[in-house]
Amino acid sequence: MKPIKTIGHSNHPIERFVDLLKAGGVALLVDVRSMPYSRRFPQFGKERLAKSLAAAGIGYVHEGAALGGKPESGGDYDALAARPAFKEALGRLIERAEETTPCLMCAEKEPLDCHRTVLVSRRLAERGVAVDHLLADGGTRPHRDVEEALLARNAGPDLFDADSSEDRPARLARAWQARERAMKRR
Repeated sequence: MKPIKTIGHSNHPIERFVDLLKAGGVALLVDVRSMPYSRRFPQFGKERLAKSLAAAGIGYVHEGAALGGKPESGGDYDALAARPAFKEALGRLIERAEETTPCLMCAEKEPLDCHRTVLVSRRLAERGVAVDHLLADGGTRPHRDVEEALLARNAGPDLFDADSSEDRPARLARAWQARERAMKRR
């Protein structure tokens, strides 16, 4: 299986965005925005984006209904990930990675600032799927490096008080929950 990529469209001109996708070997863009439009950056509206991608030989599919990151009031990403529609869409994404190189797209530039990482990439990694984050500068960051950065951010003052028997998955789960809370406050 090929690694699944992720990218944030940020404020890129469409030409730069397409170049980043091509450099990452992306064949299919999977739009995970709940609302696939941008007033500030109209080049990333669903129809215009799909047309630009088609001209570059890159496919487009919108999966925002299932993989979007808008929890209901009082809800969280764990609840979103537990939905059957989410699990089915994740399965489709993994199947697509058997045949092509898909890339999850949302708006946020930084992987840890976006639900494509905190909600979707996290669950892919938990299933053993390789995930690479395409960065605005043209670089790539493996998901494991993103997780390590998240763990380092959350080491905080209780690092030495933490239960020394707590394994990496448990520490990571706590760090993801803290990141989600921080994102909700923005």
